[in-house]
Amino acid sequence: MKRKPNLILFGIDSLRADHMSLYGYPRLTTPHMDKFVAGGTAFANHFSPHIPTTPGYASMLTGMDAFGLNVVALRHEGGLPAHLRTLPEILGEKGWQTVCIGFGGNPASRGFQKYVEFAGWGPAEKGGRSPKAENLNNAAVPELKRLAAANKPFFLFLRHMDPHSPYLPPLPFERIFYQGDERDPANDSLNDMKAFKPFRDYITSWLPEGCTDKEYVIAQYDGALAYMDACIANLFAQLAALGLEDDTLTVITSDHGETLHDHQCYYDHHGLYDPTLRIPLAFVWPGKVPAGKRFADVTQMKDTCPTILELMGLKSGISYDGCSLVALMKGRRRTPEPDFYITECTWMRKHGWRTPQWKLIHALEPDFHFKPEVELYDLIRDPEENDNIAEQEPEVVRMLEARMQAHIARREKETGRANPICTNLNWHGKGCGPFKSSQQAYDAMHIGSIATAQKLQADANTNEHQTQRGSKVL
Repeated sequence: MKRKPNLILFGIDSLRADHMSLYGYPRLTTPHMDKFVAGGTAFANHFSPHIPTTPGYASMLTGMDAFGLNVVALRHEGGLPAHLRTLPEILGEKGWQTVCIGFGGNPASRGFQKYVEFAGWGPAEKGGRSPKAENLNNAAVPELKRLAAANKPFFLFLRHMDPHSPYLPPLPFERIFYQGDERDPANDSLNDMKAFKPFRDYITSWLPEGCTDKEYVIAQYDGALAYMDACIANLFAQLAALGLEDDTLTVITSDHGETLHDHQCYYDHHGLYDPTLRIPLAFVWPGKVPAGKRFADVTQMKDTCPTILELMGLKSGISYDGCSLVALMKGRRRTPEPDFYITECTWMRKHGWRTPQWKLIHALEPDFHFKPEVELYDLIRDPEENDNIAEQEPEVVRMLEARMQAHIARREKETGRANPICTNLNWHGKGCGPFKSSQQAYDAMHIGSIATAQKLQADANTNEHQTQRGSKVL
């Protein structure tokens, strides 16, 4: 009898593709993943259009866009909608053992048979280090061994948290990419962040006392990637030692990227800029997935689930919003989708439209950065999105707005539901409806500490235990 394949999905939180050496970043941040992915296929222009965490992972695990999900907000009210079937639900019904490491609280993780948690945030004390990936390994390795010993195929989902703030890589990773003086009094590069009331208390709570250099903070993010990569190498080694490589599809991706110091977003993942939207995607399965392939085609999060199912030879009977990438892997033509709708509901409520040349961002209520309602960027001339040319190019704005509204109207008709970015009016959890001014948003949105940030994530998951059907939470 042909053995059913296993699935290991690395759903790494806040992993910005352009800070991975896998995609050409000059710092050697992901050498072990680079080597592993060389045995498979990677996609270089993969996007998570609906940020942040909850819609990102929901799209990853269902193959749906924002309209298909009816989910756009971090603090999604209620569980995952009943009309959706998640990847763990599909595989569980077909006989797979399904285990989720580190994501047992979020509505997007509905349907796993077992949930195992680990310490994935960081120490509250000033200057402490956080072995997030080692903590994950301590939970994941016993599960991997248990699953390997059973006579059933398995799906193991791993949510690494190292790229998510606070960036606290253990020694020696703290300084492998930084040799300067992070307390140099002449350096004022963190002054703007320290003046930004919503985030300053949280960020300075995990930075060294007196830190002045933004490059130190960025080096902590890169060091966290390198540390995580070294720990992931242990999982790759376990996979080989257990003799599972030939029978296991391994997928590496993320829910969204990270802004770091870009666009005044300060070490977070809000703002509809490409550092937040562009994420990694790679598939490795010896003999089943082509080795050494790299594709530059624009792909989206909604494509991940249907690709996994086709590679595993499984049919779900679901009409996905996404499209399998297997055709590309096999050298066949795949209808491209270079223009797409983008949404954000983290600290701001915005949507927009991205094409190969243009990025339109339209705020649906005033934001706490006091940014203009409409932003337009020429991605060819200004790939870092630093020059807002909305006022200079009103015709382009009108054209992109018309395309976006036509897409919204079409998807609303197809799904029979209103655009969720327009109906999630308590996305911030403040109970006041849409913000009336940027000052109101600025005063209302505040993180005070690591514990507060962790609680915000937990508050987003209030109803998960009622919505994870038949699940066991450890």
